[in-house]
Amino acid sequence: MKANCWMGRNSVEVREVPDPRILNSRDAVVRVTSTAICGSDLHLYDGYVPTMKKGDILGHEFMGEVVEVGPKVSTLKVGDRVVVPFPIACGNCTACEHGMFSLCENSNPNAGLAEKVMGHTPSGIFGYSHMLGGYPGGQAQYARVPFADVGPIKIEDDLPDEKVLFLSDILPTGWMGAEMCDIKPGDTIAVWGAGPVGQFAVASAYLMGAERVICIDRHPYRLRIAERAGAEALNYEEADVLDTLRDVTAGRGPDACVDAVGMEAHHPTPAMYAYDRVKQAARLETERPYALREAIMACRNGGIVSVIGVYGGVLDKFPMGSLMNRSLTLRSGQCHVQRYLKPLLAKIREGDIDPSFVITHRMRLEDAPRGYEMFKNKTDGCNKIVLTP
Repeated sequence: MKANCWMGRNSVEVREVPDPRILNSRDAVVRVTSTAICGSDLHLYDGYVPTMKKGDILGHEFMGEVVEVGPKVSTLKVGDRVVVPFPIACGNCTACEHGMFSLCENSNPNAGLAEKVMGHTPSGIFGYSHMLGGYPGGQAQYARVPFADVGPIKIEDDLPDEKVLFLSDILPTGWMGAEMCDIKPGDTIAVWGAGPVGQFAVASAYLMGAERVICIDRHPYRLRIAERAGAEALNYEEADVLDTLRDVTAGRGPDACVDAVGMEAHHPTPAMYAYDRVKQAARLETERPYALREAIMACRNGGIVSVIGVYGGVLDKFPMGSLMNRSLTLRSGQCHVQRYLKPLLAKIREGDIDPSFVITHRMRLEDAPRGYEMFKNKTDGCNKIVLTP
């Protein structure tokens, strides 16, 4: 089959690789009909996530048709149309029983690698380094899906792929980012990052009852998409973020702040940007945490900082004094996607949200290398790319 493979820093290639096969009685094989390039894929592309190997198949946002099932998979049959969540979860461990699927205790065969970096291991993830399982991803014509009786959700109506594909990751991730804010009527929420996850966090915050949502970014075309989702746009290259947020909240700050940026944030101050770029390039830190620092400093006393942007290791100059002295609550996590599949599918069916609004580009799988460059460099107004194998 054809698959998009990681070949080194800033290099991907579509190659011929062996077809996936059933390895475990709870496996399924899915013929991929739609997949996507995610912002967190760029962290792999840029070389900031350790334990990638040349030839690894990328992609954790995919859906398709079941073409083979293992003997213990009773919930799916050949021909079923499914969306596959990015965290791989067994459904039986303590974490899964508590709905914390991205912390599954049984799905990462390389748990020891993750424990060296993180202390304990999260779940395995499709196409996202050997530290997180080494599972081949879904930017391919076919994909093996472990624990297929737990993860995939069947799409049993005529909703097009583009309306349901993002149930695999970014729609539940944006929703969870807003949910962790404990939004109450009248709240003001600030969202750092007007990429697809930030845009879904904006839409989710309004669905949860927020009165105002302010979205912070530097790309006008992304801010325009966030504005169409209801946000007030704040371009950090044109205005000081902390001063502006204080001004528009009567000096208090937002009730909750969402970091939807993660480890490769940009900063308008050249000296600050250079400091973290140099430390990151020298592997003295793995993150450029400007958005996180700013979110903590901006949040009102006693507020919540919700982190859904991806971080991979260690960071510098974390404002712990602000977090502790002002009674802030920090919440974070890879999304527990399986928890949100049914309720968010219902919202799509009811017309509360149409996730396809984030898509700007559609390409064939063989165009993935060009797509990665477009997505990384924000050329041609690129916001979200869907690939068709």
